[in-house]
Amino acid sequence: MSAPPTAKAAPPAGDPSTAGSAPTPTRGRSRWALPAAWILLAVATVVSLGLGSVHISPAEILGILSGAGEPGSFDTIVWDVRLPRVLLALLVGSAIAVSGVLLQTVMGNPLADPGLTGVTSGAAALVLVILLAAPAYHSMIPVAAFVGGVVAATIVYALAWRRDGIKPLNIILAGVAVNALAGAFIAFLSLRYSERLPAAIQWMNGSLAAKSMSSVWMILPYIAIGLAVSLLCVRSANVMRLGDDVARNLGEGVNLTRILLSLVAVFLAAIAVSAVGIIGFVGLVVPHIARMIVGSNHAVLIPMSIAVGALLVLISDTVGRTAFSPTEIPAGIIMAAIGAPYFLYLMRRQGAR
Repeated sequence: MSAPPTAKAAPPAGDPSTAGSAPTPTRGRSRWALPAAWILLAVATVVSLGLGSVHISPAEILGILSGAGEPGSFDTIVWDVRLPRVLLALLVGSAIAVSGVLLQTVMGNPLADPGLTGVTSGAAALVLVILLAAPAYHSMIPVAAFVGGVVAATIVYALAWRRDGIKPLNIILAGVAVNALAGAFIAFLSLRYSERLPAAIQWMNGSLAAKSMSSVWMILPYIAIGLAVSLLCVRSANVMRLGDDVARNLGEGVNLTRILLSLVAVFLAAIAVSAVGIIGFVGLVVPHIARMIVGSNHAVLIPMSIAVGALLVLISDTVGRTAFSPTEIPAGIIMAAIGAPYFLYLMRRQGAR
């Protein structure tokens, strides 16, 4: 008589190699949802390039982009006017979305967001110093944005940190304080250099209007590096979402990992701010949408957030420049109209727990 089969040992509950890998509905969904999101993003990009005061069909857009079409008056509209704006929307949206994912992971706070935590306000304050007070140093804008974001994030951590960790409410309160401080500094700069303010108004509202390919080339290498580093940090991010105690038991340097992931998040948000100003709530809304679709495993969560973030900002900018024509509404204002109610919903849901 054969011996009864022995039960197979289950992997440790905190094993990061199995985190998010159990057969769940979200895992099966991610197999088709992630490719579908990127296909949808590609379609939306082509459609956006064709929308505007001059309508261009998708077939003509594809012909212009591939060089297969006959040269015509649409070439200038696509290459010089619409394409830089669309590419900026894709880059900025993906960067802010991944920044939000990382901040929510390291802070253990579903309400964390580059805007709500003061990172974007800190970055914007130093960028405005260059735009208004030292325009000759325009090439230093990405560096200034990163420094401002790091300073803001450091202040938030210092204010929110307690011996028993970081409480979600403390993050929000510290973010409010930093946003108020940065807002006061921005107001001072606006009054001090009021004669130069009109040139910065669009940027302050998160507008992608009147952008050229030089703006795209300025931020492309930075965002590419930031996104690549975030993908390399997938294992660390998965470990951190298990909690500090489990992360330490698995040999993760919790404090060092938290600093590294925070720096990557601040870097991505700051570079986005340096290009188009403050576009709020992308880093708050997108991670929640992505988690609902593919779950919390960062190996698929980050790529999904890149696609959803790019799509959301692209749609916001396209709606802003077409729905109210001839008036253009900055993407930052459209996103605020979408994100503010969602933030209130999340606050209410957190308070009910």
